[in-house]
Amino acid sequence: MYLYNNHNWPIFEWNSDKLLALLSYVRNRQGRLIGKMGALGFELRNEANLEILTQEIIKSTEIEGEFLDREQVRSSIARRLGLEISGLIYSERNVDGIVDLLLDATKNYDKELTEERLFTWHASLFPIGKSGMYKIIAGNWRDDSTGPMQVVSGVMGKEKVHYQAPPAAQIEKEMRIFFDWFNLEKNTDLVIKAAVAHLWFVTIHPFEDGNGRISRALSDMLLARSDEQSFRFYSMSTQIRKERNSYYDILEKTQKSGLDITNWLEWFLNCLLHSIENSEKLLEKIIYKHSFWIHHSKVNINDRQRKILNMLMDKFEGVLNTTKWSKIGKCSQDTALRDIQDLIEKGILEKSSKGGRSTIYELKTDK
Repeated sequence: MYLYNNHNWPIFEWNSDKLLALLSYVRNRQGRLIGKMGALGFELRNEANLEILTQEIIKSTEIEGEFLDREQVRSSIARRLGLEISGLIYSERNVDGIVDLLLDATKNYDKELTEERLFTWHASLFPIGKSGMYKIIAGNWRDDSTGPMQVVSGVMGKEKVHYQAPPAAQIEKEMRIFFDWFNLEKNTDLVIKAAVAHLWFVTIHPFEDGNGRISRALSDMLLARSDEQSFRFYSMSTQIRKERNSYYDILEKTQKSGLDITNWLEWFLNCLLHSIENSEKLLEKIIYKHSFWIHHSKVNINDRQRKILNMLMDKFEGVLNTTKWSKIGKCSQDTALRDIQDLIEKGILEKSSKGGRSTIYELKTDK
C-alpha cells in the first residue's frame, strides 16, 4: 500500500507542534543568510548566485546518476544571466536544458505552474527524446505502454521494487489536483509547502523519467517564493546528494506509510538547515577570494597562475606540487616550477610544512 492508496489521499497530515521549533530555527537561519547576501555588492551577489546555481544543477543530476561538466553548466548559466565571465565554453543541449528549467523555476517563481510549463521543463531535460540510450516520451505524461512505472534496484532477475507509481490513466486527474494546490493554497508555510510539493510530485511520478529533478526544481521554486527573491544562496540538491542514501530511505518509508508525513518534513527541514549552513561557508570563501584579488590587483599574474590560484581558493583535491601544477596548467615541470617560485617571491605561495618526499605548496597566510 502506497501513499496514493490511502482513503484520504492527497490530504496530508503532520504534527505542527513537533515541527514548530525546527521550522522557526530554519526560517531564522534562512533570513540571516539572505541578510548577509543582501549586504554584499552586486558583483559578489552575482558570483554567489552563479556558484549556487551551478552546484544545484550538478548535484541534482548526480543524484540520478548523471554527471555533467561543471564548466559547461557554469558557462550556460552565466550566458543566460548575462554575466560577463571570462573563459566561457560551449555547453551541450542537455546542459542548457536543465539550466533553462531551473532558471525558469527560480527567476519566475511567482508565476503559475501549469501543465504546459511542466511539459516545457520536461522536454528541455530530454532535448532529443532519449534518456541515455532509451527513447522516452518527452514533454508529455507517461503512458505505461511498457508496464507500470516502478522504481527498481538490483540485477535482472533479482530486482527489488521500491515503489510503484499510480497508473498512467490517473495522472491527469492527479495533476489537476496538484496544480490547484500548488497555485492556490496560501495557508501553508512556504518552506513546508516546498517539502510537501517535492513528496507529492514524486509520488504521482507523472513522467517517464526526470521526476526527481523536476520535483527538486519545484522545491526550489517554492523556496524562492519563501525568500521573495530569485537569487539562490543555498543549494538543497547539494545537501541531498551528500545525504543521498537517507534521502531515498525516507522517501521509500514515507511512500509506504499513511498520510502523516511529519517524519519526511522533519528530514527535509534538517536537510535545508544543513544546506544553509554550508552556504554560509561558501559565502566566506567568496568574500575571501574577492578580497584576495583586490589585494593582489597590481601584481603581475599570468593566466595559468590565476587559474590554479582560483582552484586553490575553491575546491582543490589533494596537494599542490610541480607535477600537479604542470598537469593543470598544461605546461612542463620547469615552467611549473618557475610559476611557483614567482608566486613565492611575490608572497602569494609558500612551501608547506606537510611536505614528504616531494615539496608541496599552499597559499601564504598571515600568521
